[in-house]
Amino acid sequence: MKRREFCGAGLAALAGTSLPYTRLLAATAGEVPAMGLDGKQLLLKPADIEDFRKRLRGALLLAGAEGYDSARLVWNRAFDRKPALIARCAAAADVTTAVGFARAQGLLTAVRGGGHSLSGQSVCDGGLVIDLSRMNGIRIDPLAKRARVEPGVLLAALDREAQAFGLAAPLGTVSDTGAAGLTLGGGFGRLCRKYGLACDNLVAADLVTADGRFVKASLTENPDLLWALRGGGGNFGVVTSFEYRLHAVGPTMFGGRVVYPFTQAREVLRGFSDFTAALPDEAFVFALLPPAPDHQRMVVFDGCYCGPVEAGERVLAPLRKLGNPVKDTLGPTRYVELQGSLDEGNPPGRYYIKGGYVRRMTPELGDAIVDYLEHSPADNTVVGIPQFGGAISRVKPTATAYWHREASHEVIAIGFWDDAAGAESTTQWVRGAFKAIEPFTDGYYVNHGGYDESERRIRANYGDNYPRLAALKKRYDPANLFRLNANIKPA
Repeated sequence: MKRREFCGAGLAALAGTSLPYTRLLAATAGEVPAMGLDGKQLLLKPADIEDFRKRLRGALLLAGAEGYDSARLVWNRAFDRKPALIARCAAAADVTTAVGFARAQGLLTAVRGGGHSLSGQSVCDGGLVIDLSRMNGIRIDPLAKRARVEPGVLLAALDREAQAFGLAAPLGTVSDTGAAGLTLGGGFGRLCRKYGLACDNLVAADLVTADGRFVKASLTENPDLLWALRGGGGNFGVVTSFEYRLHAVGPTMFGGRVVYPFTQAREVLRGFSDFTAALPDEAFVFALLPPAPDHQRMVVFDGCYCGPVEAGERVLAPLRKLGNPVKDTLGPTRYVELQGSLDEGNPPGRYYIKGGYVRRMTPELGDAIVDYLEHSPADNTVVGIPQFGGAISRVKPTATAYWHREASHEVIAIGFWDDAAGAESTTQWVRGAFKAIEPFTDGYYVNHGGYDESERRIRANYGDNYPRLAALKKRYDPANLFRLNANIKPA
């Protein structure tokens, strides 16, 4: 089994399951069996499919077509789902056509942006996948400090384009993550303690609603919809364009890693808690406890400072003094290199993740993590502790759909495996780890949630914002066409 040296934000949930058809129908020549919204099998007529194909500028793929198998793959290979149709949209007009077809046919519908698909919900068995991955245009306005981004864009591309002008959007920690899904779920990354979450920097969006309307959402047009898109996930339509506020960042920052042996884990995690509690907004530290090649573990602190390099060296210096480090790569580093530093440890593969927010890192929580790792060794698992707080916490919980502004950190347990035989033991390990840390948590990050989250947990996670979200869901998607997400039921 391959080991991931460093696993970061944007990891995945359990899968491998299919939604069963509740009944099977006999298809006549040319008819295509498909999954309906109600879980029952439909038969799509050849004439309807052909009409759909002709109205698309992009491609329409069915099983057996060239490109179908690669198009249905997502980053989290734990999901091996086979949609009836994949509409590879070329532009917003294709999205409108695809939504109209899905609505008319009553099809189970998934929306794929960058394709990271941590919960597997951007692909479905038997339904329609509205694939936006080829809509990947970026326009940077360096004077207004704005970026206009299509939904198939990956973070690496946006970072590269914005950095050409010395700018950046606060998006993510793994550069092959899709900007769309990340933003709609909240979106945290290396710059968020200084500039807020990705959703806080979303100033406008274009989207296609469930009834096929093309709608703009901004502070002046449909502001209630912009509010919902800022953390409410893909519940309200298919976003075809995002407009972000950009910030002057880099190109060089102070950052890197300090690595300690696992034998010092209790000591350095206590130090980490005290250290991060006093950090300025410009600093961000991601703690990781991954496996090492010698079957031991490491404690890795991945940090950066988005202000002057000299100040960053001074602020992050205590990371070197939490214990006796075995590796230290802290130094002046290009921002785009920091953004890609976790990529090698996050290749496409099979993943499962569970986690939750904590309001404060405590010695008791650190000990609970270490105790579980000591008593349940596994070479294919990681515990991650990204830092929140700062500017994130100074936004009122009701100002956006994203509710959990009080969190100081997230604690996530991650498992990965190379073949189906490893699924059960790995997921049981992750569930055991979460059971140990769950008493310390309050809510969870929806981008790290699974496809099997209960309605009760989703409702609780949006706190007092849930009734408003449910009312907006009823207005924009009363039939719950867009349900493959952290689903908010129409009021």
